Amino acid sequence: MGRGIDFVSERARMVDRLVRSGYLKDPTVRAVFLAVPREAFVRPEDRAAAYQDVPLPIGSGQTISAPSMIAIMLEEAQLRPGERVLEIGTGSGYHAALLASLAGPKNVVSIERKSSLAEWGRSNLASVGFADVTVVVGDGSLGLPDRGPYDCILATAGAPRIPDAWPRQLNPQGRIVAPIGSSPRAQVLVVASRRSDGRLDVREGTPCAFVPLVGAQAWPK
Repeated sequence: MGRGIDFVSERARMVDRLVRSGYLKDPTVRAVFLAVPREAFVRPEDRAAAYQDVPLPIGSGQTISAPSMIAIMLEEAQLRPGERVLEIGTGSGYHAALLASLAGPKNVVSIERKSSLAEWGRSNLASVGFADVTVVVGDGSLGLPDRGPYDCILATAGAPRIPDAWPRQLNPQGRIVAPIGSSPRAQVLVVASRRSDGRLDVREGTPCAFVPLVGAQAWPK
């Protein structure tokens, strides 16, 4: 259950491992990893493993990603304070807490398909000071146009392609960081930047394996 564990020290050791392994390079991203308590975003029975570099189950067939994968995504996102962010897939809320630490809580909107997870993620965020993050239940593949436009859209579930709805909700020079691939369980991390003409400059990064994004412009139920 994690009783008696010095989570602050465990967190510092995890960050040190990520730095030494080359996953964490940006000092700002490193600082938010040190500040956000991952143990608050996992199930009680998994708290002892909160700072291992592995995905952990969070229920409803979903997972919280490995810290190294999250570090890669956050560094690719290149978020600055005041930028507006749409997260696709709230899960337990850990990603959203990190995004809020970078951009500001009121600038983060997170959409989750499963209402039970959305409620849990919202509660977890509030418990550690991020109540101003907006969590919405809905189809992440469609984005959330009424809350946009966004400077960054970051997805924590894999889609077969970048949904058509996402680029239309980006500001000029906005970017998308998302796992994309033809298999529901194996993807490549894609970083796409919106050009002034509305087209995307797309770059493929590291191979990854995320749970599938289910929705009208993603995988079917």
